[in-house]
Formats: sequence, structure tokens, C-alpha cells
Amino acid sequence: MSRSSKLLDRAVKVIPGGVNSPVRAFKAVGGEPPFIARGEGTEIIDEEGHRYVDLVASWGALILGHADPLVLGAVTAAAARGSSFGAPTAGEVDFAEAICARIDSIDMVRLCSSGTEATMHAIRLARGHTGRDLIVKMTGCYHGAHDSVLVAAGSGAATFGTPTSPGIPAPISECTLLAPFNDAEAAAALFEKHGDRIAGIILEPIAGNMGCIPPQPGYLQALRDLCDKAGSVLIFDEVMCGLRVGPNGTAQDLYGITPDLTCLGKIIGGGFPLAAFGGKREIMSKLAPAGPIYQAGTLSGNPVAVAAGLATLSQLGSDEYARLEQIGAAVEAGLQDAVAYHGNVSFSRVGSMFTVFFRSSTPTNFDQVAECDMDEFGRFFQACLANGVYMPPSQYEATFLSPRLTDAQVAQIVEGLSAAIVAAEL
Repeated sequence: MSRSSKLLDRAVKVIPGGVNSPVRAFKAVGGEPPFIARGEGTEIIDEEGHRYVDLVASWGALILGHADPLVLGAVTAAAARGSSFGAPTAGEVDFAEAICARIDSIDMVRLCSSGTEATMHAIRLARGHTGRDLIVKMTGCYHGAHDSVLVAAGSGAATFGTPTSPGIPAPISECTLLAPFNDAEAAAALFEKHGDRIAGIILEPIAGNMGCIPPQPGYLQALRDLCDKAGSVLIFDEVMCGLRVGPNGTAQDLYGITPDLTCLGKIIGGGFPLAAFGGKREIMSKLAPAGPIYQAGTLSGNPVAVAAGLATLSQLGSDEYARLEQIGAAVEAGLQDAVAYHGNVSFSRVGSMFTVFFRSSTPTNFDQVAECDMDEFGRFFQACLANGVYMPPSQYEATFLSPRLTDAQVAQIVEGLSAAIVAAEL
């Protein structure tokens, strides 16, 4: 029995399913997950000593790879001064200023500890700001595990949501309206019927939790127009795509659409629990203690996390984003022959995010992703693992690249994924 198998056997006795986040259990792809012992740059090493090029990257957070020297140095120095104070520090002010300077739509920002918190608080802020209850969410966009957004579509795009998970009271999920991603007409129909009750729209401007799916031309502008007309708040959840796409790092810059509120996470924490939401001063000023809308957190603005975040942000400039685009384009070009050979595979990429879909045409929404051949994806994933490339263990997840990948590693990715695509149909 391998060390990973032994650890899993112990884990299932004390952790539900043996993992602390469901996708890690490999239920969608079969087999047992390798337990990771350590990370070095853009590679991870499991308990058996197998090395993998890491394209999960802590689900997109580690854009600079594992144990980046500057991040590690900043974290070590911050931890030596104290791990948490529950009081204001200079570091959180420096970090807030850095976020506001980098993202034009953010006048003010509030720090928290996870993407789930960021979206939860942004929705509450939108509701408090507008005095309305309803939120429009796009089917297939994931915004964390809180009750308002953990819902799935009912009988049609214009119906109220129903809970995805037991434990969510129906009256809460009924405050969330659903429309398919990339369907501006469905969103417009919701506003036609409920516009004076809609506090806002929340969506991933580039979907990452149904695989990497970009917005269709004009889609984001249509949502911006709907919110402007109804006096609703447009919330971009850039927890996944923020600081990862385009020449400046954000989807809103890439597509030229300005949201009212932006949610950030993952990359901004440099591998530590840190997230944020921010936007227009008029809206953000309504948060306590400046205003009446409550939000708090003991570890918000944690000094170790903000040190990691600042060290990460300081290394993400135009050269890094140019390198990311170069690597992404090389992977896309390198996989073309294998995709064409298979015939039932398509490829989607935005910047350093991509997905290999086991569907003949590239999906544009969640229902189309659900049509993918999940058995073939499972064989593809296992073949990638055997080829030394660690991919997300789900067809519904995006894959992430780092500017620190070497040319040799990019070649390994292309060769490993190409062979895995061919092997998937056997």
C-alpha cells in the first residue's frame, strides 16, 4: 500500500470523504488522490516522490509557483513580528493602497479571508445599498459555498433558484434568480419581470468553475446596461481570473467593462488565506463602521497574508503577463493536432486559464459543458497524471499556467496533454 493510500485510509476515518474540499477526492476521475508532500517552483512532489508539473497551482492562487523566494522571505519576516493582532497594521494599508492603485474600478477595498467571504459580503453590500433583496446569478458560475449563491436552475432560465445542497432554506435561495452564462436575453427577461427588486448581478466575467469559458462579444456590456437602467449593482467575481488574464491582469481591463464591485482572492494572497472586495466609494462607504452595513472578521487583513500578497503583487508586471500569454499561446498551438485527431475535443483559453473539453465544439455555458464525455475526461486526467502533469480532477474546472514555467516544462505539458488526449478515446 502506498503512502498516499495509507494517508487516505486514515483521513476517511476523521475527515468526511477524507478531504477538506470535495473535488480533491477524485470522485469525478476515479482512483485515489496523491497526497502532496511539498512544492518546488512550478512542480509538486507527492508522498511517493513522484514529481508533477503543477497546473492546479492551488486552484489558481500560486501564479508564481511554490515557495517563491520573495514571498517566502516576506512571510517569514511578518510571522516573526506576530501572526495576528486583531488590530490595524501598516501592512493592510499598504496592501489596500496597492489594490486600489492596480484596479481602476476600486476606490476603496475591504479585506477578508476567502473568496466565499468576499462574494458573500459584496452581495450583502449590494442589497444594503439598493434596499432590494434579489440577486441574479449565472448558472455554472461558482461564488463560494454560502447560501445565497449555492443554487441551481429550476425549470427554466426565468425561474427562481432551488438549493443545490441540503441545509439551505428555500426562502434564501428564492432570493437568487438564475440565467445561463452568455445569455443576455435571459438576463434581460429577469430584469423585465423583477427589475425593481433586483439588487445586482454577480458573475465570473470569465467563467472558471465550468471550465474556462470566456464571455461572448457584447455580453458583459449588456449586463452593465441592465444594471445601469435598473439601478442595480454589477459585481464581478474575479477571485479566479483576477490578476491572471490580459495585459493588466483583470477581466474588466481585458474587456473594457467597469463593474460597481469586484471580488478578489487566490492570487492576491500569494498562497495564504486572503481575499477582498472593493469598488465605488459611494457603495463601499456604506460598510460599517463608516456606514450601517455590517461586515467583520477576526483574521481580516492578517499581517502574514498581506505580506505574502504584497510580495506577489510586486512581481506581477507587464513582463509576467506577456510571458503568460506566450506560454498560453504555445500550449494552445501545441495541442491543436491532438485536438483535431480526437474529433470530440475542443479547447478554450483566456490568458493563463484554459480547459480541454471532451465535446466537439467549445461550450459557451454550463449546460453545454454537462454534455461533455466525462468518462473520456477521466481517462484523459489519469493519463496526464501518468505523464507527470497534475491537472484539475474535474471537467468543470479551469487549468492554470505560471510565468515561471520553463520552455522545457511547456514542452512537457504539450507532450503530456497531447498523449493523454489520444489515450482518452481508447
